[in-house]
Amino acid sequence: MTGPYRESHARAIGKAISWRVLGTLATTFLVWLFTRQVALAATVGALEAIMKGVLYYAHERGWNHVRFGRHEAEPAVVWFTGLSGSGKSTIAEEVFAQLKRRGYKAERLDGDTIRSIFPQTGFTRDERDAHIRRVGYLASKLEQNGVFVVASLVSPYQDSRDFVRSLCRNFIEVYISTSLDECERRDVKGLYARARRGEIKNFTGIDDPYESPTDAEVVIDTTQVSVDAAAVKILSHMPLRS
Repeated sequence: MTGPYRESHARAIGKAISWRVLGTLATTFLVWLFTRQVALAATVGALEAIMKGVLYYAHERGWNHVRFGRHEAEPAVVWFTGLSGSGKSTIAEEVFAQLKRRGYKAERLDGDTIRSIFPQTGFTRDERDAHIRRVGYLASKLEQNGVFVVASLVSPYQDSRDFVRSLCRNFIEVYISTSLDECERRDVKGLYARARRGEIKNFTGIDDPYESPTDAEVVIDTTQVSVDAAAVKILSHMPLRS
């Protein structure tokens, strides 16, 4: 098989079971090889499978109570910023899913979702700034309580993002640098077309500025990098367990 792939839980379980079965068959064969007694070999093989299962469970439970070599991962706030349609949400969802699959406590904060809960939130500079600061404060509190936060908001202003950074202990700014031309070409929701017609005011990139980050920890152009590759790059910047 070529190219990247993900191993499902079912595949991992299947491999574990097949390995255990092979081990038991090997033990059974060795007993039969030395004794030539089928019944004895089958009995020893069955007892070996049962005993190793019990011992493995006890071994794992015991190590759960041993702190030696255990290092808790320090949570972080991963803040995605970029133009509408740049790919922020898609990559953020993949990073969030990866964290959950690895067993981390994580929360997902999406600008559009939060605005749908608070529809009175406007799009003027002051309203955008207040929105970012509120979401940033929430993210910092989640981080303080041991939760990884994956947030994706246009967050067009540098001072707003700097404010959020100042609140967090581990702040990882991810700039999705997909160009305006490409974002406008995609225009999945038709927002750029409406903004060009003057139906939407204060639209970032059209009649409202986007201040590109100057010190983002990660910069990704989705025309050059796949979603999976972007997620790997971002996760490599996070303080995760090895």
